[in-house]
Amino acid sequence: MTATAPTAALGFVQPTFTDAERLALAGFLAAYSGLTREAYALDLRQFTTWCRTRSLPLFAVRRADIECFGRDLEAKGRARATVTRRLCTIAGFYRYAVEEELLDHSPAAHVRRPRLDYESHATGLDRNELGALLVAAGLGPPAEHALISLLALNGLRVSEATGADIEHLGLERGHRTLTITRKGGKVVTIPLAPRPARAIDLAVGDRTDGPVFLAADGRRLDRHGAGPIVRKVARRAGIGKAVTPHTLRHAFITAALDAGVPLRDVQDAASHADPRTTMRYDRACGSLDRHATYIVAAYVAGAAR
Repeated sequence: MTATAPTAALGFVQPTFTDAERLALAGFLAAYSGLTREAYALDLRQFTTWCRTRSLPLFAVRRADIECFGRDLEAKGRARATVTRRLCTIAGFYRYAVEEELLDHSPAAHVRRPRLDYESHATGLDRNELGALLVAAGLGPPAEHALISLLALNGLRVSEATGADIEHLGLERGHRTLTITRKGGKVVTIPLAPRPARAIDLAVGDRTDGPVFLAADGRRLDRHGAGPIVRKVARRAGIGKAVTPHTLRHAFITAALDAGVPLRDVQDAASHADPRTTMRYDRACGSLDRHATYIVAAYVAGAAR
């Protein structure tokens, strides 16, 4: 396979790149797979297209050019989180090029990024709505119940749930478990509460291998097929909000924080690299009832007598 093949497969126009630039693009993307690779490829495709329209070689780009690209995205109405992600991808690409000695220095090293709002504005479900959704799921087919349970009670990303395989179900020190592949390719083993464990058993039936979740055509259910299932169960539960698979992940994180699970444990369960991402879901973060002063006062009360 030639060095140009990976970039050609992802839709890059070859004549716009030097050999070193093609090698950097292919090498950077080769470190990722699945949805992560697709997202990074999209980010780089948009940036390289922007450069091409301005006759800018990738390895001649300056910091000001990258910041101009970011401002153009904002002017087109892109969300600040989207702009920041694209700029992070660009920074990662140039960092890789420097590490591989294809470029002397990264023009993205000190690029200014939009200030993010660390409060999630995604659709949320409260405790009662989440309970109603699980009850409604339990009244439907076992596979629907299993999918809703994994998303709502384990906080899985939809790709993590639909990527689950029967042979990765297990038992560890009395816990029912499922081994999944997280975002970025990290493989982890998670515990299953009784509801999702039982629902998965019923959904799997006599099958001993293959995907846990199957589409109507017998192939693996994908994230596009999971969305309509979640919406159907939400309607059955009488929830009028626009509920998506991510809504259930959001609900899991919020419920965990509301229930008093330590931030670090919620961050680990949600597989968030940055605790600030987890904190965005904390609806009660400003509540005086949870202020540390009360916990500290109770802790030292015995010694202050």
